[in-house]
Amino acid sequence: MNGFAGTTRLVRLAVRRDRITLPAWILGMAAFLAATTALFDKQYTQHPALLVPDTRIVVENPGMRVLGMVTGAHIGGYTLHRDALILAVLAAMMSVLAVVRHTRQSEELGREEMVRAGVAGRLSSLSAAVIVALGANLVLGVLLGLGMVVAGQPVAGALAGGASIALVGVAFTGVAAVTSQLSSTARGAIGVAGGALGLAFLSAALGNMTGTVDAAALRVTSAWPAWLSPIGWGQQMRPFADNRWWPAAFAVLSCAVLFGAAVVLLGRRDVGRGVWPERRGAAHASPSLLSPAGLIWRQQRPALVGWATGLLGFGLVFGALSDQIKDLTGEATEWYATFGGDAGLLGAYWASMMQIAGMAVAGYVVALVLRLHHDEIRGTLEPVLGTAVSRLRWLGAYAVNALTGALGLLLIFAVAMALTGAGVLGGTASLMGDLVGAAFVQLPAIALLGAAVVVLIMALPRWSAGLAWTLMVFAVFAGPMFGPSLNLPAWLLDLSPFTHVPNVPAEGASAVPLVGLSLGFVLLALAGAGLLRRRDLALPA
Repeated sequence: MNGFAGTTRLVRLAVRRDRITLPAWILGMAAFLAATTALFDKQYTQHPALLVPDTRIVVENPGMRVLGMVTGAHIGGYTLHRDALILAVLAAMMSVLAVVRHTRQSEELGREEMVRAGVAGRLSSLSAAVIVALGANLVLGVLLGLGMVVAGQPVAGALAGGASIALVGVAFTGVAAVTSQLSSTARGAIGVAGGALGLAFLSAALGNMTGTVDAAALRVTSAWPAWLSPIGWGQQMRPFADNRWWPAAFAVLSCAVLFGAAVVLLGRRDVGRGVWPERRGAAHASPSLLSPAGLIWRQQRPALVGWATGLLGFGLVFGALSDQIKDLTGEATEWYATFGGDAGLLGAYWASMMQIAGMAVAGYVVALVLRLHHDEIRGTLEPVLGTAVSRLRWLGAYAVNALTGALGLLLIFAVAMALTGAGVLGGTASLMGDLVGAAFVQLPAIALLGAAVVVLIMALPRWSAGLAWTLMVFAVFAGPMFGPSLNLPAWLLDLSPFTHVPNVPAEGASAVPLVGLSLGFVLLALAGAGLLRRRDLALPA
């Protein structure tokens, strides 16, 4: 039998299964980009004199270049600097989840065995998953471009901008095809692909931060690390400036090569197994596994190590940049002045970096808390509750892991930043104290967001994943890093917990917002616990 036999039917099956999920991803991202483009277009149409100085703030500031690359004073380019990174990460995750869902997860659940019993070749499921993911990215790129055109941007730049984001999804379609062969579990395949995404982000950020700025301070030329990353390839298309399409070929070529590698790997393993051998467990369980908190800690430990590694790297890099920030002059200092008030430039820089770290750690907490729903629908909760573990103890175990993990990640970032920052500036002890304090004040906002996700899971379990990530994105964009630039109304900014986090060490830590955030966390946690006690569990049949 031809290895690709039955691919067309499996494509139709995958499209039918994803008829809600993929349109939700695509339309959500397109609507978000169109809305933010319209906001920036309105702002700079009314105040055109602000576009050049605002662009210079971004170009001259290595910390801001982490978010992306600016190639001139264009409204579309400025919008993409603010939005493209998070959209690229979302496009990559959409592709990874789609491919893993139709390959590795199908093998885990036994669907692949049923498919193979019919007229379906060995490569049909993998091929169908890749085709569906590539099709989704094609539609995504077109709709992102159309969204910017509708918001008043030039057609050529808008289409290049949409493609620069979609090509990240194309590249990670190939990455997911390979990780689905390597790991024997869907969780492992997603985790490895997520690690690759983190490396891609780090490489692009390093390339932009260490790039060169032109004489007019309106354009950045990235250093070589940016060319190692699919995110960097998208940025090198330079939408609204050069509109170069040839960097997209790197994404297409990498996807083709990785798909070929996945085909080879697929031929060297059995159905249900991964190329990487499964590790045998210990003959005797650790005493820590006798508690639900220990069990959850064991399950999420690899993900925590991955997050810790990433934040350690970013902390070291951001701390080493302190020396450059100290010497900033002119318009580049205005953003920090608005962030840190009259405090020193370095204090505002450290506060802004800790805010970014806090938002990143919130993503870890949201992902961990969503495991509550995963345990429920996958049936792993049932044997746990069959013991002496109550529902509330199970929920409390997740809360303990989420809070301790978040605090540990924040401290790792703060300590790493303090070590390299002190290396270029001196004063290790005082800087360490300032940044560790800044790490602690992030925790109440993160905890409140995690508690809100618990309420969503308990109230609307079926829709909780989508709603939780929507809430996360809203909290980030309505927060202090993006909300003021988007000219969002004050009441909308106040809905983000990050808006109320004190700008430590630029400013002193005020107790009022921290107490308010902590009370909000307690009330939402109690609401989530109450809902958990009263509703039926959605256990598998």
